[in-house]
Amino acid sequence: MRIGELAERAGTTTRTLRYYESRGLLPARRAVNGYRTYDEDDLRLLQQIRTLQDFGFDLEETRPFVDCLRSGHPAGDSCPASLAVYRSKLTELDTLIEQLRTVRTQVGAQLARAELEAQADVPGGPEPRCELTYGGEDE
Repeated sequence: MRIGELAERAGTTTRTLRYYESRGLLPARRAVNGYRTYDEDDLRLLQQIRTLQDFGFDLEETRPFVDCLRSGHPAGDSCPASLAVYRSKLTELDTLIEQLRTVRTQVGAQLARAELEAQADVPGGPEPRCELTYGGEDE
């Protein structure tokens, strides 16, 4: 198939396919007439790349999966290098989740403080303060 058909079937653009080719993720085969040619295996490579990118993997992180498919494995994640990328991504995600939990706790504390002060805002009460604190310390 030609580049336009592959792009359409993969749900992407010809520009993206040319970029993947320049990065060595998609083979650069040409017909006698100079047109790029692709097959069903190339479509599988693109589907693997797009799935991983939907999961948050950057383009370079997809390389071991593509290499695994190219070497004849039925799935791009059945090679040791692919498994290592999965492990690394899980560690990265766990770190991000913990950071988000910390931020959530801080935002919840700020909300609780703000709600208490808003309730205290009655005639003759203290002046409302409009300041944010981070980590329990004034900035």
